[in-house]
Amino acid sequence: MNSIRFFLVAGILATLTLFNFIAALRGYQSSMEEADLLLDSQLLDFARLVGRLDVTNNHDELRLGNNLAFQLWQNDEIVVQSYHAPQEPLAEFSNGFNFSNFDGYRWRTFTRQENIPGRWVIVAERTDLRYVLAENVVLESIMPILLGIPLIGLLIWFIVSQGLKPLTTLSTQLKNKHVNDLSAIDASNARRELEQVIQSINSFMRRLNQSVEREKRFSADAAHELRTPISALKVQLHNLSQEMDMDMDSDSWRQLEGGVERMQHLVEQLLTLYRMTPDKFAENCLQVDLYQLCENVIAQQYTLVENKNQQLELMGEHCFISGEEFALETLVSNLLSNASKYTPEEGSIRVVLQKKADCLELIVEDSGEGIAENERERIFERFYHNEKNPNEKTLPGCGLGLTIVSHVANLHGARVSVADSTFAQGSAFKVSFPVKEL
Repeated sequence: MNSIRFFLVAGILATLTLFNFIAALRGYQSSMEEADLLLDSQLLDFARLVGRLDVTNNHDELRLGNNLAFQLWQNDEIVVQSYHAPQEPLAEFSNGFNFSNFDGYRWRTFTRQENIPGRWVIVAERTDLRYVLAENVVLESIMPILLGIPLIGLLIWFIVSQGLKPLTTLSTQLKNKHVNDLSAIDASNARRELEQVIQSINSFMRRLNQSVEREKRFSADAAHELRTPISALKVQLHNLSQEMDMDMDSDSWRQLEGGVERMQHLVEQLLTLYRMTPDKFAENCLQVDLYQLCENVIAQQYTLVENKNQQLELMGEHCFISGEEFALETLVSNLLSNASKYTPEEGSIRVVLQKKADCLELIVEDSGEGIAENERERIFERFYHNEKNPNEKTLPGCGLGLTIVSHVANLHGARVSVADSTFAQGSAFKVSFPVKEL
């Protein structure tokens, strides 16, 4: 809104300033032309006055100031002259106005032949001084306009601000809306020009609300409805394995179990992604001991690590951040399961918590095959798989784990990055929580 206000004020003020400048320039030119005519008329009167001087008296000490000079010639000889006039003629002996240079200045001259034969009157006025009065008059008329430009600018700013007030009010209403408030904006008191804008916004918010509700219903209903048959399927598989003499190590049986586990994992991740919304996050924020949380998640995930004889280490100290406990557990759990998944048997995993001047870092690194630099941005995309280890026997992924990690980090104002681990090979996922969240 400020950019629109500034553009309008600057545009109007620039237009007025340009108009005033052109008007002042034209006024100056006209004023100087009028002043020139007036001063030439005075110079003509001065010549007439000099022509009436009594040449019988001595006028050697006649002083008229530095801006005027005259000569009275009779038969090519000076009869009378001002004290600083030169001995040479001030101008040619030709009736009319002209310009001349003497005494280090530029002079406006007027030559006039008297009725007496052989008598010429030449008068002169310094051009640099003759315009001082005219310029002062013109500048005094222009200065109020120049000084008034800031005042005009403030007045224009006030008028434009009043004109944009309905837009400011609308902007404030939209900004103050709660994250879940997609209700229509009241247009009863709106200006007529904004009715169409408000109607368009309300229409957009209505469509957005319908889309959000559809997505919520689909995610929640699909996750909840799939949980029951998946649980029943797992029970039946267990009963089938107990009742029938089946080869539990066969590829068919492992694929069947893996498919059920993949389906259950996908459902749980979908439900988790649904729960990680900004409104639910804000409602459940509290002080969380990140070190204790990591210990709890490691205890829950330890079976995955133990099955592959992997070495798991937790380093750091107790530290607190403001966040949603379930969301942070999901973040650490996904990072840890991802590290275990892509780390070979008897590999190493390290979880590190370290405080820095501007952030608190959570690092989960492994000794797996690592992630190529050209894939490090894409791994946070939904349903993206790193196919470097296609033969892993751990829990298959559904492509949402790192997407949820990135989403949870954004909710906490944190930044997720991927680099090489400190092991001989492998990857390190670093989540940097800002200090203001501590």
